[in-house]
Amino acid sequence: MLGEFTHRLAEAGHGDLRPVHGMAFQALKGPGATATELAERLGVTKQAAGQIVDDLEKRGYVRREPHPGGGRRKLVVLTGAAHAHLAVAGRTLHALEAELSAHTDLAALRGELTHLVRTMSGDGGLPPLRPVW
Repeated sequence: MLGEFTHRLAEAGHGDLRPVHGMAFQALKGPGATATELAERLGVTKQAAGQIVDDLEKRGYVRREPHPGGGRRKLVVLTGAAHAHLAVAGRTLHALEAELSAHTDLAALRGELTHLVRTMSGDGGLPPLRPVW
């Protein structure tokens, strides 16, 4: 599913991004986050989060702003280009889900996957997204 999703995004003109970028966009939606908060949400090191932010900033998908709390911290926020990507990604995902639902009970599949993740993660909260590609 991820391969098909990525392929369709590339066909729609968004082939410059990888799944890790989409995960970062999800983690930054709303008011944004610091690079440290992004690292926590993605389950990566601060250095890795900093590299992701640097890369996305060079591509024009995020910008750093002064943190409302002051100090040296910076708030990483999505740009219009990131929001445009999220809109295309959302439509693409919904189309894939519609195709899949013609052959599969998506509600049951989601329930089973949720059960599996919760079983594997124990009594704590859900694990971070942990991007791998």
